[in-house]
Amino acid sequence: MVLPPLPTSLVGSYAQPEWLIDRARLAGRFPPRVRARELWRIPPEQLAEAQDDATLLAIRAQEEAGLDILTDGEIRRESYSNHFATALDGVDIDNPGTALDRSGHPNPVPRIAGPVTRPRPVQVDDLRFLRAHTDRTIKITVPGPFTMTQQAQNDHYPDTEAAALAYAAAVNAEIKDLFAAGADIVQIDEPYLQARPDAARAYGLTALDAALDGVTGTTAVHLCFGYAAIIHERPEGYSFLPELAGCAADQISIETAQSGLDLGVLADLTDKTIILGVIDLSDPEVESAETVAARVRRAFEYLPPEQVVIATDCGMKYLPRASAFGKMQAMAGAAALLRGELGP
Repeated sequence: MVLPPLPTSLVGSYAQPEWLIDRARLAGRFPPRVRARELWRIPPEQLAEAQDDATLLAIRAQEEAGLDILTDGEIRRESYSNHFATALDGVDIDNPGTALDRSGHPNPVPRIAGPVTRPRPVQVDDLRFLRAHTDRTIKITVPGPFTMTQQAQNDHYPDTEAAALAYAAAVNAEIKDLFAAGADIVQIDEPYLQARPDAARAYGLTALDAALDGVTGTTAVHLCFGYAAIIHERPEGYSFLPELAGCAADQISIETAQSGLDLGVLADLTDKTIILGVIDLSDPEVESAETVAARVRRAFEYLPPEQVVIATDCGMKYLPRASAFGKMQAMAGAAALLRGELGP
């Protein structure tokens, strides 16, 4: 499918229904690093069917709102990372370890107890479900190797760089299978590149490029300041971003609405397509299409419209569903306004 100028997309997650997941228990807590089956309202024997139904609702909501690039909404996931990270061999989730989250608090995390490998595809069935239920361009997300390393306790490898490279091999195999199954875009979520810039400079890019080695297909890497529902203080700028100019990913996803980011940072990324976060997820109030369009126009001083994708700052997981739907409509409305200004 040929995309229009300034295509619109979620970064990843859509709001899960209240009947599927206990949103009150989800709210206010960091996304779980180990399994959190207690969040699901549906009995285990019916959960997969319920997740399929809710995923179909998320797909239809994106279509009805007018988005151009669709995700599965990450509806089947307890968090953006644990769905994949806890499916790997070499990781003990029954006897978890501890690691600091990006706010400095200790959390239960997978404990690396042996060689990290991917015994089988993790998200290929999710991708096939998405492909079967829409004819629009589709994107699926996977957690990045650096982020998964930061969200684990390493009791096996000699150092965290070695652990990150093991995770990278697992991600690399998954990405190749996702493209083979019909993905148009695969996005690697690497928020901890921003949260841990010193370690990111030491080996984060090496791990990211290892995850993308030999991959054919459009790839993206997402950096953010954390879910707005959890991390309330937004820094004025990225601590790690220009370093991505030479990475193998085709697209870089950043947030700009919640932080009021100085878009001068885009001058360092002129060879990349920018997935521009222009939807504020810290406020459930729905922005007008003109407000969103104004946020997008700020980027045109540094990049041509052909290199901009209009998106949410981060995932919409913590938003009320009505707000999430309205904000998607605002993105689509902004894209229509801007396309009209660009002319035929």
